[in-house]
Amino acid sequence: MRQKIYAGHAVRRLREKLGLKQSELAQRLAVSPSYINQIESNQRPLTASILIAISRTFAVDITSFGAEDLDRLVADLRETAADPLFKDLDLGLQDMKAVANLSPAFAHAFLRMHVALRRTAEWRASLDDMLTAGVAPGADEAKLIPYEEVRDFFHYIDNYVDPLDRAAEAAASSLGILEGADPAAAFAAHLARRHNVQVEVGPADPDAPLSRFDPRLRRLVLSGVLSTPTRAFRIAATIAQLEHGALVEATVASGAFRSQTATEICRLALHNYFAGALMLPYRRFHDLARRLRHDLDRLVLETGASLEQVCHRLSTLQRPGAKGVPFYFAKVDRAGNITKRHSATRFQFARHGGACAAWNVHEAFEMPGRTLVQVGEMPDGARYICLARAVVSPSLRHGQPSRAYAFGLGCEVAFAHDTVYADGLDLKAAPVAKLGVSCRICPRRDCDLRAFPPLDREIRIDENVRDIVPFTIS
Repeated sequence: MRQKIYAGHAVRRLREKLGLKQSELAQRLAVSPSYINQIESNQRPLTASILIAISRTFAVDITSFGAEDLDRLVADLRETAADPLFKDLDLGLQDMKAVANLSPAFAHAFLRMHVALRRTAEWRASLDDMLTAGVAPGADEAKLIPYEEVRDFFHYIDNYVDPLDRAAEAAASSLGILEGADPAAAFAAHLARRHNVQVEVGPADPDAPLSRFDPRLRRLVLSGVLSTPTRAFRIAATIAQLEHGALVEATVASGAFRSQTATEICRLALHNYFAGALMLPYRRFHDLARRLRHDLDRLVLETGASLEQVCHRLSTLQRPGAKGVPFYFAKVDRAGNITKRHSATRFQFARHGGACAAWNVHEAFEMPGRTLVQVGEMPDGARYICLARAVVSPSLRHGQPSRAYAFGLGCEVAFAHDTVYADGLDLKAAPVAKLGVSCRICPRRDCDLRAFPPLDREIRIDENVRDIVPFTIS
């Protein structure tokens, strides 16, 4: 059963943007003013007929009234509200839903403020150590915050940037990528022809940069250690830098980032976004993924892209009117750090701390190269088919450790049969892993893998009773 859409804030924002009163909007939509008032106050959901009427009357994309963003916003608010700072306020789920529904802008401001407060507290706690080590105060204070700000920006736009995606698709068509041309060769020839930029492959020197573009000499040098898909990706990112600056800057401006560092990080991320979209053009990749039922090995084989590029692209297929299966995608290192996270689903990643130990991405390191399949349930009851695979990059010299990552990709079980990974899997009878965002905010009381008690619950210790987890949660 589809979730009811309560989007009073979106209707109110549209009405105010058009300069209409509630009575005037009601007249345009052929409904009563009281009905509009109830919609805007979230006393009534948006019906299909009202959504269609809004779309036809005001030429508005009705997907902007979806509930997915609010689901993620509520989950982020729940995690933040678990901070002991708010312990005595008794913030309940309904409070957070009310704030997210009635004023999502305020909710985002609250989250941003909490991140700044938390980082300030961490900075103060580590100040003595930094001074002792001779590190100048302020040297690294803001490094992590801009990355989180950019991650949140992509998180709340479903990791889809329409203008850049369409520009990349048009460029792919003109370069012959849609007809099967070799991407790296086509991209290099395009740079030479249009920009007089020569692409060179340097020696396999582990100490050299992976790529270096010299605008003065009109030369792009790629490291010899790069794989073929990665070389194509780096050339494509240079095309974005040279040809689509206006689109990139407009998107960066829409993020209203607080620092120059965040602006630069987002600009780099958008160059990479274009590169991925140029290598895997939207409709061609969307149709191929549907036809192959999202078989990762087949997609890698038929596109020539890397596994990471394929997984990342699957998480971006959210074009209005031509949406793909909504996937989440995460890249996790051996220590459990989530180094890359994107989601077009309600699946939530920890903003702070490690990921859930029950998630199969951790198990994937024990079986590199094998795709693990897991049915997981988050605390909100949403179930997902979770895929995980570990890849190992060999060391480039003696004594250098190899780099290992696990990729997590998943979708809600409602879409599971659109993937080959549901074949032979009884979704009703399969074991279900009880997942959480992170131990510190997980409400589960019976998890044997719990590493920390939840921040928002009292715990009890009985010195005469010892179990796997040495405390009980009240």
